Amino acid sequence: MRSTATGRAARAARAEWGPLYAAVRAGVAERRWRAAPMTLAAVCLTALLQFTQNQPWGYQFVQNIGSVRAEDPLPPALLRTPLSLFVPALDLPVWGALAQILLVFGIAEICIGWWRTLVVGYVATLAGTLYARVGIEWGPGSPLGLPASDAQVVDTGPSAAVVGLAVYVCWRYRAWFTAGLVIAVMAGEVLVKDNLAGREHLAAIAAALVLCACSAVLQRRGRERVGSGSGLPPIRS
Repeated sequence: MRSTATGRAARAARAEWGPLYAAVRAGVAERRWRAAPMTLAAVCLTALLQFTQNQPWGYQFVQNIGSVRAEDPLPPALLRTPLSLFVPALDLPVWGALAQILLVFGIAEICIGWWRTLVVGYVATLAGTLYARVGIEWGPGSPLGLPASDAQVVDTGPSAAVVGLAVYVCWRYRAWFTAGLVIAVMAGEVLVKDNLAGREHLAAIAAALVLCACSAVLQRRGRERVGSGSGLPPIRS
């Protein structure tokens, strides 16, 4: 009985993570440390910004170039948003942010390429940034609204990008249970501790799901064009 249960668990794990594991393993075997150069650069940049913002002379400098608040004017906030992906929160241990970037960015870069990783991460972060402004405008009386005090809270840093990338990569490799688990954990975070970071994580997930839907439509159209061009019936998914 125990061996049967173990076999079922092993088959479920292979079905869930097998394609993703194979892609990561092949990428690392082929290129080794060169498999994720953008991720390594992101880890170094995050560590450098953490060191800088903890210096008396560096805190305001990092705030000026990479910290985003909803109370900031929109144009400079948009200019800071790309760098804000790599500014870790001051009140959290930096090793957590570094581990998240190394693991999730690294897997994403190997599996979907460095430029898609940056695009998905940026869109997820931008979704959280823009949601904060809209939520504060709606006010706490709305189910999706936020209190005015959240306008002074710094955005999530790399965590929104990490959450968005996790959902997108799981979708690409059909790791449905893992994707659902990530979404459930983030929703549970909001239920347990309803704050700006949790809401921004949900906004990042929503943006990632929109990207998944757009990618699915483009892939389907590409298959249909290939099928039509070959004189064969369109390939149906």
